[in-house]
Amino acid sequence: MKEITDEQLHVMLLDSSTKEKGFRILMDRYQEKLYWHVRRIILDFDDTDDVVQNTFIKVFRNIHNFEGKSKLYTWLYRIATNEAITFKAQKQKKMADSIDNNPGLSNTLNADSYFEGDEIQRKLLLAIEELPEKQRIVFNLRYYDEMPYEEMSAVLDTSVGALKASYHHAAKKIEAFLKDE
Repeated sequence: MKEITDEQLHVMLLDSSTKEKGFRILMDRYQEKLYWHVRRIILDFDDTDDVVQNTFIKVFRNIHNFEGKSKLYTWLYRIATNEAITFKAQKQKKMADSIDNNPGLSNTLNADSYFEGDEIQRKLLLAIEELPEKQRIVFNLRYYDEMPYEEMSAVLDTSVGALKASYHHAAKKIEAFLKDE
């Protein structure tokens, strides 16, 4: 059977008689990619599940707003990225109110039974977490998702040149962090 294109999927999602089937296909196709994208921003697997669920709810409710000017998955990444950034900001605000309860990334990784990385991966994650938010997201999209700069530009609403610069600065900071460790 021929795979349904994103354009066909978009048409299915707009038609009330095929919306649910289209949404199941959409989730099957993109849930894992979005999960790992959000997980690299949020780090905690429970919170990641919540953010991904909120992303898909937002997509389901707002699919009629997708104009098709970008790829469907680019639109999904943009929503997921914004949801993750908003969630993280709200969580950091709550943690600032109760600073004593903040376990830190190192303790979070050590306590995370789903983290299967070795010491190098743990150090890389710590280095990435030290980056400013925008650099961290750009680095993750390029390094882990291997997203082309043109698509990142659509997701983050930033010029390709600025994204290349952000990635370069992020890579240099990570390199310096790992050398100091």
